[in-house]
Amino acid sequence: MANLEALAKAFTGLGVDEKSLIENLGKSHPEQRTLFRKKTPQLFIEDERSFERWNDHCVRLLKHEFVRFKNALVLWAMHPWERDARLVKEALKKGPQSYGVIVEIACTRSSEELLGARKAYHSLFDQSIEEDVATHIHGSERKLLVALVSAYRYEGPKVKEDAAKSEAKILANAIKNGNKKNPIEDEEVIRILSTRSKAHLKVVYKHYKEVSGNNIHEDLDASDLILKETVECLCTPHAYFSKVLDEAMSSDAHKNTKKGLTRVIVTRADVDMKEIKEEYMNLFGVSLSKKIEEKANGNYRDFLVTLITRDN
Repeated sequence: MANLEALAKAFTGLGVDEKSLIENLGKSHPEQRTLFRKKTPQLFIEDERSFERWNDHCVRLLKHEFVRFKNALVLWAMHPWERDARLVKEALKKGPQSYGVIVEIACTRSSEELLGARKAYHSLFDQSIEEDVATHIHGSERKLLVALVSAYRYEGPKVKEDAAKSEAKILANAIKNGNKKNPIEDEEVIRILSTRSKAHLKVVYKHYKEVSGNNIHEDLDASDLILKETVECLCTPHAYFSKVLDEAMSSDAHKNTKKGLTRVIVTRADVDMKEIKEEYMNLFGVSLSKKIEEKANGNYRDFLVTLITRDN
């Protein structure tokens, strides 16, 4: 076979390199494919009956990789309301490890966009997002998540400075006393995060650091992940999206984490991709385009790069 290394690489990473597979595997002879199987123990294992067979785990992973391009295209073509509604439904089905997607949609969309997703959810699933979230989620995060998906925030520029200072202190005290009462269950914390405008919350975020000495998300640990992601999505969304993208391209990322690459690029390409790319460069010292070209393959890679480099 012309290039065993190129063929092995075509199966490695996010998506698959269709052109390389056609060029190298499609034109191969039986003895060349035998050599390929013998030289790629990460894909094939030697059976006790003296033949090389696919590693079942690899086959399962490849099913996900082959459909990445299709899934990205389908999501991109969807109406944004339908897309968000389906993403919420999928997150609820997958369980607690995917609840961050619900936070992301509830907190980074405009009031009208979130309302649109709620309307689409009615049409698609004959239920409301609010009742589905309340029914499926039973942990300490339920009240906050129901409040977030039910929100219709003021989106004007006016902020009450005194209220923002007061609420920064409320948040600081709730987090400080988290060993006594989980802040995600604190009614005042839920009220502030689910009803205040994003402009107001960014001022609260600023005052919190003056009170605490740290940013809010720095004072929250891993056990407060949903609360931490809520604050990040509301107050520093471009940094949040950049981190989701980088984690999705990590070599050892979970399959659900990897989905963040498609989700963020498809949902933000028409909105604030320019700002996300700038923040990504600021945080990780490499351009988002370059990182995608390194980590993704084939049509999937080309489609993602097209989305993030297009003129809006």
